[in-house]
Amino acid sequence: MRKLALSDEILLSIEKPARYIGGEINMVVKNPKDVAIRFCMCFPDVYEIGMSHLGIQILYDMFNKRDDIYCERVYSPWPDLDSIMRRDNIPLFALESQQPVKDFDFLGITLQYEMCYTNILQILDLSGIALNAKDRTNADPFVIGGGPCAYNPEPIADFFDMFYIGEGETAYYKLMDKYKEWKSSEKDRLDFLKMAAAIPGIYVPQFYNVSYNEDGTLKEFNPTVYEAAKTVVKQVELDMSETYYPQKPLVPYIKATQDRVVLEIQRGCIRGCRFCQAGMIYRPIRPRSLDFLKKHAKTMLKATGYNEITLSSLSSSDYKELPELVYWLMDEFKDKKINIALPSLRIDAFALDVMSKIQDVRKSSLTFAPEAGTQRMRNVINKGLSEEEILNGAMDAFLGGWNRVKLYFMLGLPGETYDDVEGIAILSDKIAREYYTIPKEKRNGRVNIVTSTSIFVPKPFTPFQWAPMDTKEEAAKKRDFLLSKVREQLNARSIKYNCHDEDVSELEGVFARGDRKLCSVIRQAYENGCMFDAWTEYFCYDKWIDAFKDKNVDMEFYIRREREEDEIFPWDFIDIGVTKEFMFKEYLNSKAEIVTPNCREKCAGCGAAKFNCGVCVEKRN
Repeated sequence: MRKLALSDEILLSIEKPARYIGGEINMVVKNPKDVAIRFCMCFPDVYEIGMSHLGIQILYDMFNKRDDIYCERVYSPWPDLDSIMRRDNIPLFALESQQPVKDFDFLGITLQYEMCYTNILQILDLSGIALNAKDRTNADPFVIGGGPCAYNPEPIADFFDMFYIGEGETAYYKLMDKYKEWKSSEKDRLDFLKMAAAIPGIYVPQFYNVSYNEDGTLKEFNPTVYEAAKTVVKQVELDMSETYYPQKPLVPYIKATQDRVVLEIQRGCIRGCRFCQAGMIYRPIRPRSLDFLKKHAKTMLKATGYNEITLSSLSSSDYKELPELVYWLMDEFKDKKINIALPSLRIDAFALDVMSKIQDVRKSSLTFAPEAGTQRMRNVINKGLSEEEILNGAMDAFLGGWNRVKLYFMLGLPGETYDDVEGIAILSDKIAREYYTIPKEKRNGRVNIVTSTSIFVPKPFTPFQWAPMDTKEEAAKKRDFLLSKVREQLNARSIKYNCHDEDVSELEGVFARGDRKLCSVIRQAYENGCMFDAWTEYFCYDKWIDAFKDKNVDMEFYIRREREEDEIFPWDFIDIGVTKEFMFKEYLNSKAEIVTPNCREKCAGCGAAKFNCGVCVEKRN
C-alpha cells in the first residue's frame, strides 16, 4: 500500500487535500522498481487546472502503455502547502507513488501560458533540482518542456535540458529508447543530451549560441555541436485515427475546471485568423474518423461515469462529419441524459438545432467571438465573419429561446482606431436591438449581453509577430473609452462589460516574443516571491517591475516596436511548416485589409503542405 508523502496533520491543515493524495479513478498503478524509465508529467499550475488538460491525459496514457515506462503526475502546490513544504523540507512528490520528483528520470513540463513561468521554478525548487540546466548532474532528472509556449522557448531556455517541438505522439518513444541506451552505458549527462538533440523535434538550448546586434536584436543563432540541427522541425501526427488516445481518462475526486470527457474531434484549423497562434502551429487541420470518435465516446463515458462530453477542436464547425457525430451521440445516449458541449462552434441553423435539444435553454448562454467590433477590423484580422452573419446568428438564437449572449473581443489589435473600439459597444447594442424586435409576448425576459475584451498580445508564428503591442496605459485608456461608449448605448442596461487585466497582458507580451535575456528576469521575479502569476490574488506587478530593473532589461523593447521584415526572431530556428514569408505576406494583407480565404476554399500556399496530410491532401484523394 502507498504511503502518503504528507501526514494527516498537514492534509487536514490545507485547502483541498485531495489535490495531493492521488488515487483517482483510472490512475495507473505500477511498481517503480519494475520499470526502466520513470517519467513525471507536470502541469505548473494548481491541480484543478492541470487535471483539465487533455495533452497530459494523452501522454499519460501513451507512456503507460509501455511496460518499461511508468508515467506519474505532479502539479504546483497551492501557496498554503508550498509554505509548509519549505518550512518542513518536504520534497515535491508525484501523485501516483508519492515518491520525490527528483528520483525520476524525466520531468516533463507542459507550457500552456506565459504566466506559469515562475511556477516552473517553484516545481524545480521544491523538487531539489537545480534551477539552471547547466548546474544539473547525472543525479537529476532531465527536464523537458512542451506545449504551445515551447514554440518560443527562449525566455525559459536556461531552466530546461530540452524542449519537444510538436505533437508528442510522434517522437517521444524514440527519446525514451535513446535514454535506455544511454542509461545502460557509463556516459555523462551531456552525452545523452547530444543523443536527444539528434532526434527530430528535440531542441537542447545549451547546444546553441546566441549573439546580439548593438540595438538588442538577434544577430546569430547557431548550434555548437554536430548533433544539434540548425533548424528544429515541428513533429506532426499524420493520421489522427491511428494514434494514441485515452480510453480510460483520469477522474479526480474534486471538481476540476473541465469536469467531463473531452473528445478531440480534429487537430488544427483552416481559418487563418492572423492573431491566432494555435491556428498556425497546429496546421494542417487533421480530422479523426467518425468510427474512432464513436468508439472512444462510448468507452470514455463508460470508464469515467461522466454525464457530459465536450467535442474539442479549434473550430468544431469545420469538422465535416459533425452533424453525424452529434446526432449519433444524442441518439446513443438519450436514455442516459448525456450533455454534449460544443465549444468553438459557429452559430448556424445546425448549431442552434443541436443546442436547443441538448441544453436547458432557460439556463444556458450562447457564445460568439467576433474578436473585433467593426467589419474593417475583422478584415484586418482575417476573422471571416460578417456583421450580417453575427446578427442573423443572434436573432436565430433569440427565436430559439436564448436570451443570454456572451461576446468576446480584443482591444489593441494592429491598426485599431477608437472608432473600431466604439464599434464593440455599437455591435453589442445592435445584438440587443435584434432581441427587442421580437414581440414582447414571445420574449424570454430581458436580453443579457455579456461583452468581454482581452488585450491583444502578438504571438510568435503569427502574421502579427511583427506588430507593436499597446502599452498598458494605452490599453487602460481604450478600456475606459469603451466602457463610456457602452453606457451611451440605447440598451446599456442589458450590456455587461468585462475586461482582462492590462498589467498581466503586458507581461504576456514581453514573454511571448522574448529572448534568453528574460531568463534572469524570471528567476529574479521568482526569488522576489512571484508565483501563480495567472491568479489575480497572487499576481504582483511591482515585484516584476523590480526584477526587470534589477536585471537592466527594457520591457518596451519587446512590446512597443514594430519589427523589420528581415529581423531574426528568437524562435526562427523552429520550422512549423507555415513559412515566415507567408506570415509576412499576411501581415501586409492585414494592413491592406485584404481577406485570405480559408484552407478549404483556396490554398494560400502557407507551407504546411510539406507534411503531406490533412486538408492539404483532401482534394488529391
